[in-house]
Amino acid sequence: MTQASKSKASAYDKYINYRRFSIAVIAFTALLFIPIPHSMLDVAVEYTMGEDYVLDFFTNELFDKSIDDAEQWQALTAQALEACMLQGALDKSMILKRNQKQLKSLGVESSEKLYERYREFVEGYGAAQLNDVMKRASSLRHEDLSYGMLSKGQQQQVDVAAGHIRVCLAMVAFVVLCFVTEAMPLPGVAFCIGLILVFSGIVSRQEVASLFWSDACWFIMGSLMFAAAFVKTGVDKRICLLIFKSLAKPSVGFITLILIAVIAPSASFISDHALAAIFLPIAMILYANSLRGEYGEDMELAKMLMITIAMACNIGGFGSPSGGARNVIMMTYMEDMFGINMGYGQWMLYGMPFVLIMIPILWVVINWRFKPKIRDLRPALETLKLDIARMGGWNRNQIIAVAIFLIMLFGWITEKNLLLDLFGIRLGIGVIAVAGAMAYLLTGIVNWRDYQEKVDWGVVWLYAGAIIFGRVLDETGTAYWMARSVVVALANIGLDSGIALLAAGSTVTAGLTNLMADGPAAACMGPITLNMAAVANPGTTLIPFMGLATACASSFAYLLVIGTPPNAIMYSSGYLEAKDFLRVGIIMFVIAFFVLLLLSMFYWPLIGFGGMPSS
Repeated sequence: MTQASKSKASAYDKYINYRRFSIAVIAFTALLFIPIPHSMLDVAVEYTMGEDYVLDFFTNELFDKSIDDAEQWQALTAQALEACMLQGALDKSMILKRNQKQLKSLGVESSEKLYERYREFVEGYGAAQLNDVMKRASSLRHEDLSYGMLSKGQQQQVDVAAGHIRVCLAMVAFVVLCFVTEAMPLPGVAFCIGLILVFSGIVSRQEVASLFWSDACWFIMGSLMFAAAFVKTGVDKRICLLIFKSLAKPSVGFITLILIAVIAPSASFISDHALAAIFLPIAMILYANSLRGEYGEDMELAKMLMITIAMACNIGGFGSPSGGARNVIMMTYMEDMFGINMGYGQWMLYGMPFVLIMIPILWVVINWRFKPKIRDLRPALETLKLDIARMGGWNRNQIIAVAIFLIMLFGWITEKNLLLDLFGIRLGIGVIAVAGAMAYLLTGIVNWRDYQEKVDWGVVWLYAGAIIFGRVLDETGTAYWMARSVVVALANIGLDSGIALLAAGSTVTAGLTNLMADGPAAACMGPITLNMAAVANPGTTLIPFMGLATACASSFAYLLVIGTPPNAIMYSSGYLEAKDFLRVGIIMFVIAFFVLLLLSMFYWPLIGFGGMPSS
C-alpha cells in the first residue's frame, strides 16, 4: 500500500538499534528495583480491596449483614450502588437515573425480578440517609481504607498489586523511549508489551491474546481494508478530484488548508478514526500523482500530507459531545458528581471556538515545519483527471465500493443508539468495519491478495499493543497513581486553585492521553480534577470549566503514534517515522495548551455557566 517503500526504506526495514534499545532496557530495569512508595501502596489497596470493603460496607449499613450473607437482590443493590459511586453518582436522584441497561454497561447484570427489588428498595430509602451512606462509602474506598486495616493475606495481595503498578511504570518508560527513539520496529514494541505483562504475571497468556483483539483494533484493521478497496477500484481518485478540482491554484498551502478545514470540524461529529481512514488513500493518491514532475521522490510532501490529516482529526474532537467518548464521560461526571447538566448545544458553545482557532494555527505550523520541494500540485490533479477520463463513468465496482462504505459510515454513526435499539446488540465500530471489509470480499471488489499486500498489518499489531498498554495502565491503577502523584506534587507548589489548578489538571491529562485512549484518560483524570476544583472553589464555574478543560486536554494526543487511532492509521502509509509526529506535535501540544487556558480565562467567563458565580 506504500509508494514510499519502493524508493526508500521504511521503519520496518530497519534493524534494532542496540544503543538506543539498551537505554530503554536500563530505564525499565532501574524502575523495577525502586522501593514501592507509600502512595503506590495506597492505590494498590484501593484497587485490590476497595470493591470488597465497599460492598461489605453497603450490605452492613443497609441490611445489617455481610456481603457473604446477603440475599441476591441485596448483593445486587450493593453492586449497583458501588458502580454508581465509582462514577461519582452519590445522590439518590442520580442513582435512580440508571436503568437496568445502564447498570449492565457498568458491569452490574441482573434479572428483571432482582432489578425491580433493588429499584423498589432504593426508591423507598430516605434520600438524606442514602446520600450519607454513599458519601461514607466513597470516603472509605478513596481515603479511609489503608494497608494497616488489612489481614496478612490481604496485605500479600496488595503487595503483589503494588508490584504490578511498579512493573507498569517501568513499562511506560520502556515503551515511550522505544517509540520516541525507534530503537526497534514499532510493532515489535507492541509484542514486547504483551510479553512483559505475561512474564510479570499481570495478565495470563489467555488474557493477553484476547486483549490484543479489541474493538478499536478491529476498526483499524477494517479501515485499512476498505482503504485498500478504495485504492483498487479508483474511488480514492474520484473523491480526491471532487474535493480539490475547484481550486484555482492547487498549491500545497491551499491543499493542506482544505484538508484541515474539512476534517477538523467533521471530527466534532464523525469518528476521527473514520475520517483518517477515508482521507488516507486520498492523501496517498495525491502524493503518488505529484511525483510525475521534475523532482521525483519528495518525502517532505508525503509526511506533510499524512501529518496534516492526523493532526486535523485530533484538534476537532472537542467541538461537540459527539467528538469522542471523553466528552460524554466528562458530561456524565459533572452531572453525577455536582448536578451540573450540560446540553449538546451548550457544549458546542464552549468547545467549537477551540476547533476554529486551532484550524489556522495547525495550517501555519504544518507549512512551517515541512518544506517540500513540490509546491504546485496542479500536475497531480491533471494526472488525476486523465486517469479518471481513462476509467470512463462510474463502474459497478466503484458504485458498490461507495455503497458499502456509506452503509458502514451510517453504522458507525448510529451503532450506539439506532442500531442498538433496533437489534438489541451493541455492534461496535470495529465489528462494522470488519463486516464492511468482508462485504468487499463477498461482492468481488477485492480478493484476499489485495488485503494481504495493501494492508499494513504491522500497524494493526502496533495499535493492538497500544490498546492493551492503555487498558492495563487503567486497570492496575498505574494511570491513576501517575495522575494523582503529579497533581499532588503540583498542589504542593501552589498550583491548586483557580486557573493554576485548571492548568495543572490539563497538563497531567494531556500527558496521560498520549499513553492511553482518550476515554480512559478522561475517566481517570475526571474525578481527580473535578474534586480538586470543588474543594478549591465550591459552587463556582471552576467546576464545569475544569470538566471542559479535562475533556479538551484529553484530545491532545499529538506526540506518539499510539496516542490516537488517526496517528496509527496515517503511520500505516509507510511514509512516516515516529519522530515526524514530534516535529509538529510538540509545538501543537504547547499552543493547544495555551489556547485552552486563554479560552478558560477570557471566553468561558464571558459567557458564564448557568448563573454560577465565576471562580
